[in-house]
Amino acid sequence: MQEHLDDLKIKYAMIGFGEVEIEETLPPEKLKSLNEHLAEYGIEILDNHKNIVVQKIKDAINEMVYSDEKLPNAKNSAYLADKLNMSYWHISNLFSEVTYTSIENFIILQKVERAKQLMSTNELTFTEIAWKLNYSSVAHFSAQFKNATGLTPSSFQRILNKRRDFQQAEV
Repeated sequence: MQEHLDDLKIKYAMIGFGEVEIEETLPPEKLKSLNEHLAEYGIEILDNHKNIVVQKIKDAINEMVYSDEKLPNAKNSAYLADKLNMSYWHISNLFSEVTYTSIENFIILQKVERAKQLMSTNELTFTEIAWKLNYSSVAHFSAQFKNATGLTPSSFQRILNKRRDFQQAEV
């Protein structure tokens, strides 16, 4: 990406992992070229403050959920407010305004996706997955998983195993 910015002679500053600040107003043709190039990598330009903050919220949630460690025991609201150095009320309202969903719902969906990933490795039991994702019980984990996917974790695991068996039979 840096080479493309340099090729287009765009003034920029690296401000963090995966974050670049454009230090000039780009003419439409340069902006279009940059957008097209970034789209090839699934990267988008965030051009307003609200979208930037929402992306930081999503990044913080993903960092929390996809950590190799157990999720923190602190409330999600306290974790995010501390991580982003903003009030949770502000974070929550902004997130809902931009995404049309709540932070809590986004966290649940991310935890379910993480659970699917963990189940696909067959290394952890449902109890261990529930503990790792900071659920109060396996029943709570199962209920949220089923609510989000329409399947129980056991049904999902059976489907994964049947797919694996089928793929191995083809080889």
